[in-house]
Order: sequence, then structure tokens, then C-alpha cells
Amino acid sequence: MNNKTILITGCSTGIGYCVAHGLKVLGWRVFATARQPADVQRLQAEGLESLPLDLRDSESIRTAVAAILAQTDGRLEALFNNGAYGQAGAVEDLSREALREQFETNVFGMQELTNQIVPIMRRQGGGRILYTSSVLGLVAFPYRGAYVASKFALEGLADTLRLELAGTGIHVCLIEPGPILSKFRDNAHVAYRRYIQAETSLHREQYAAIEARLLKKGPAAPFTLPPEAVLKRVIHALESRRPRARYYVTVPTYLFAALRRLLPTRALDAVLRRAGGGGRR
Repeated sequence: MNNKTILITGCSTGIGYCVAHGLKVLGWRVFATARQPADVQRLQAEGLESLPLDLRDSESIRTAVAAILAQTDGRLEALFNNGAYGQAGAVEDLSREALREQFETNVFGMQELTNQIVPIMRRQGGGRILYTSSVLGLVAFPYRGAYVASKFALEGLADTLRLELAGTGIHVCLIEPGPILSKFRDNAHVAYRRYIQAETSLHREQYAAIEARLLKKGPAAPFTLPPEAVLKRVIHALESRRPRARYYVTVPTYLFAALRRLLPTRALDAVLRRAGGGGRR
């Protein structure tokens, strides 16, 4: 797989950062993108080919893709759609603006980028498109409605794209992690403070628990794994002759995927309410 190229979004920290460095060690030519210029400079200093890409900005997406293709003779073997953030809050407290911002990054920008890459892969006769979804793309947790909705939407797009690209040599895979060590909660806290008026909400008691979870240092949920657990699945999705449509990561993903199949809705709801812990997990 040496000399193959991959574009990865959301490489400043966490999963994207780990996967970018891990694939570089394996011989991939990695284009690691990030939204903030300071993160791009840091990644470059660490030896990665890095450039800015903001999934909320169509021009940023076009510019990044053009810059990468100019360096690869118009080829790209793989795309790892990883950039995303989580918007906490009760559904009844989510404004149109909050929902729009969540979808701009987690769905609209991600799919706009993908749609620019698909024609390239068609011309070259194949490729791999990976999406970071979540256990919350399989089941819902209380107070995660915006994020859950974005991941459910992403799963629908990925599943449909996989069906439409059958026979083209382009494989579409979903990576579905549960809790992973990263700075995900830091970014979620910023969005929470921006859009949720906790003081006037009927959910203010639950919001106290949510804010404590978002500010907690270290793992905030059982069965949390390091991002290297995701890297292992990404490597298989990229290098296997027959990649899977879905890759579960962490015990919660396996557990809730099974419970979703086995339990009636009322029983599953009871389990999910308990597992959500009123926002504490």
C-alpha cells in the first residue's frame, strides 16, 4: 500500500491526529487537514503534509481538494471523513441555528467533500471512502439530539452511497466508535455554552450534570479506549481486499448494536435512558 494517498479531515487532535500519524508510519502519503491555521502549522512541524480545510466553508473545501490533487497528479486513493463535533442539549432547547451548525460540519460539509472526491475515484477505477460515525449513529442518548441526528443522517448517506457505488471499485465504510480519549468534550463544551441557555431551561438540573461531564478530565464514560483502537479498524478498512461496511469500536457500540436488534422499542428506550444517566455519561 506504499505511495497511496489519503485525505483526512479533523486531524488537530484525537482520532484524526492518531490515524494521520499511524498511516504515515505505514507508508501512506497523508494529507492531514485541520480548521485552525495554528493546528496546520503544528502538524507540519511534526512531519505531516497538512493544509487548512473548514467543512463549513465550500471554498475552503474546493481549495484544499485542488491543492492536494495538484500534488498527486490528480489521484487520491482514500478519503477519511473524520471532522465533527458534538452539540449537547435537550431537543426542545435546540435552536435552528444550533442544528444548522451541527449539520454544516457533521453532514453537509462532509458530504460536499465526498462528492468532490467520488469523480476522482471513478476515473481511477476505485478507492476507499471512510466516515467516522458513532455508536450514536445507531441509537439515541438523551441530551445528544443534534449530534445523534447528524450521525443518523450521515449513516443514511453512507449506506446509500455504498449501494450506488457498487461495482465501481469504490468501497464505502462506516467507523462507529463509542467513547474514545480525545478533546471531543472540549469542543462540545464550547458549542454547549454558545447555544444552550441552561439557566432558563426546564432541564437545568440535567445541564449541571452535562457541564460537569464536558469539563471532566480523562475518561467520562466506561469502556473508553485510546484512538489507536480506531486506527486498527481504519487500517483494515483501507487495506483489506474486502472491507466491511461497518466497523464497531468499543464495547458500547457492540452492546447497543445488539440491543437495537434484540429489544422492542419500549425496552430499548428504558436501557438508553438509564445508560444516558441524565446527561452524566
